[in-house]
Amino acid sequence: MHKVQPMGTAEWTFLLLLSLLWGGSFLFAGLAVREMGPLTVVLGRVAIAGLALLVATKLRGSKVVERPRDVFDYVVMAVLNNVIPFSLLFWALQHIGPGLAAIFNATTPFFAVIFAQILTDDEKINTGKVMGVVIGISGVATLIGAKALHGVGDELLPSLACVGAAIAYAVSSIWARRFRSKPLTVPATGQLLSATVILVPIVVAVERPWLGDVPSGVAIGALLALALASTALAYLLYFRILRTAGATNLTLVTLLIPASASVLGALFLDEALGPEAFVGMALIALGIAATDGRPAAWLGRRAA
Repeated sequence: MHKVQPMGTAEWTFLLLLSLLWGGSFLFAGLAVREMGPLTVVLGRVAIAGLALLVATKLRGSKVVERPRDVFDYVVMAVLNNVIPFSLLFWALQHIGPGLAAIFNATTPFFAVIFAQILTDDEKINTGKVMGVVIGISGVATLIGAKALHGVGDELLPSLACVGAAIAYAVSSIWARRFRSKPLTVPATGQLLSATVILVPIVVAVERPWLGDVPSGVAIGALLALALASTALAYLLYFRILRTAGATNLTLVTLLIPASASVLGALFLDEALGPEAFVGMALIALGIAATDGRPAAWLGRRAA
């Protein structure tokens, strides 16, 4: 059984890389959905990633399903970590802006702290975690800007849908703890293939992608990048971080994703970064550091 350990250099590096991969998914998805339906893009994303990881798993000589219970565990993980949050977020984004959705998504660590307190023995709540999450969420709000908060009162149901997605992500991170003893490719493969099976009839019934035009090379390339980099590789990092750092620390990635997306947008899309962006990033960094008690320990050493 793997015991949760303090975040080390490797875990912080993996967390930052995961945020870059998931932050980049906005760029890739934005290109893909110009020519394909959103649910079709989601299906392509999980199907291609799942098949790629299945090949990797077979090459390693590992089995995805070793006992009947595994199938149930993978389906629950797929529903909690893919089907529910993706569906809620796609619906919500038809009514509210992506900035507001990102702020709600950043509440995932808050819910993870609560569920970890109730459902785990080795990820109990402490002052540093609560303060860190609150500071981090305020940093995300500062980074995105006050304009993003427009619509909170007017669009209550879409806002609640985003909160529901954050709760699903938080619960999935706790559920994923049961996979910590498995090789990294195994739970990632099981989850993504389960999500594929669930999504196929939904896409067939709702979008009927075969009736549309053939996507361009750019759209197909974006979908491949979304699947192989921002999904297959990303979930290997996801389960690697979870194995040693635990569910609560893993969900801190939702605080980093808006910052990573902003930096990538500035680098590749010439999007401007104002002073509030840098203030927000500083608050996010402080909040994440506070979750493992670093500022308190530093102040304690200074006082001594």
